[in-house]
Amino acid sequence: MIGGFQNVFKIPELKKRILFTIGLLAVYRVGVHVPTPGIDAVALASFFARAQGTLLGLFDMFSGGALTRLSVFALGIMPYISASIILQLLTVVVPHLERLSKEGEEGHKKITQYTRYGTVLLSVIQSFGISVGLESMTSPGGAAVVLHPGWSFRLMTVITLTAGTSFIMWLGEQITERGIGNGISLIIFAGIVARMPSAIGNTFRLISTGEMGIFAILIMIVLMISVVAFIIYVEQGQRRIPVQYAKRVIGRKMYGGQSTHLPLRINTSGVIPPIFASSIIMFPATIASFMKVPWMQSVASAMRPGNAAYELLYVGFIFFFCYFYTAVTFNPVDVADNMKKNGGYIPGIRPGKRTSDYIDKVLTRITLGGAIYVSAVCVLPSILITKFNVPFYFGGTALLIVVQVAMDTIAQMESHMISRHYEGFLKKGGGGRKSPF
Repeated sequence: MIGGFQNVFKIPELKKRILFTIGLLAVYRVGVHVPTPGIDAVALASFFARAQGTLLGLFDMFSGGALTRLSVFALGIMPYISASIILQLLTVVVPHLERLSKEGEEGHKKITQYTRYGTVLLSVIQSFGISVGLESMTSPGGAAVVLHPGWSFRLMTVITLTAGTSFIMWLGEQITERGIGNGISLIIFAGIVARMPSAIGNTFRLISTGEMGIFAILIMIVLMISVVAFIIYVEQGQRRIPVQYAKRVIGRKMYGGQSTHLPLRINTSGVIPPIFASSIIMFPATIASFMKVPWMQSVASAMRPGNAAYELLYVGFIFFFCYFYTAVTFNPVDVADNMKKNGGYIPGIRPGKRTSDYIDKVLTRITLGGAIYVSAVCVLPSILITKFNVPFYFGGTALLIVVQVAMDTIAQMESHMISRHYEGFLKKGGGGRKSPF
């Protein structure tokens, strides 16, 4: 692996893509620190100190701390993610979108355009809601968060935050097209990783004050390495269903006859289930932070990480969304029909409905294992904080995103390197000279 990383910068195209990606991520991190006008930064920071464990805290994690500062990138990339998920769900129920999804590249371009429009619309709605909510916020000392409330502040906030999200969306698309890796995922990755230095600093502070011992730190490091290794192991796990293609004679040539497999990932739904589950459970705590109603305060206190009710609901929602999102994104009937059209079949299973039923049965079983795995990783932070007094969240959605994005980016780098080596081989072979390989 070390030799592979050394070879990365020996390939000019790959080196250019990596430097381009790093440059755009640096632009994103600079924008996180550009504040929106009209805000008392001290009062806002004091308010968000109480917002941990709410939906605002979750959004702040995905925005890399931009929401805490209410910078121009305060909305982060969440409107784009929400619009993408909504379009995916609508593809199942809207015939026009379903036809577009099956039209290849042109159809996907149209859906991408709809996603951009949806991102702008959601950004306008969310930024207006934030501007109205900010006008009612006060710090624990009673200082107002907004210096000059009114429609001028609301309009300025809507324009600023919507433009910021649109710019982030453009950055992500540029990274995907001209850089390395998935741009949207890398922006979320950068926001999460940027908070690690402060978490490490808090850990050393606790060691210096004697609140955490060296032995506890060593145990935590071993646990961190074990959890990351476990996530990598499971994320690469597949159930491979053997597929056999019958031989077909077209003209004077015979095609097909090869054996392959249908890979089914253990965690087909990715990080969507914990994101949805966290958003739904944290919604009462978010509403309660704005409305001082006694019964809402009691519900909000019960729906905080570490409480039994929160953890049980969290796991239940993760299971539900694992199965729901897998059913939305993977259709066994379409897979079985495509196999049948191309002369493929699963040995021992009749083509058609029997094949789709078999794939659905296998997918249901491995999704159960994936839901258990995601639940275990996501409940880990609460256990570490409540039982071992760990000073930062390790695990959950953030860790899944970091590991998955890192794995996908490394895989793309490897594919570029392999492609580059194949090009060199073909050029040498085409010139009539003997290849050294």
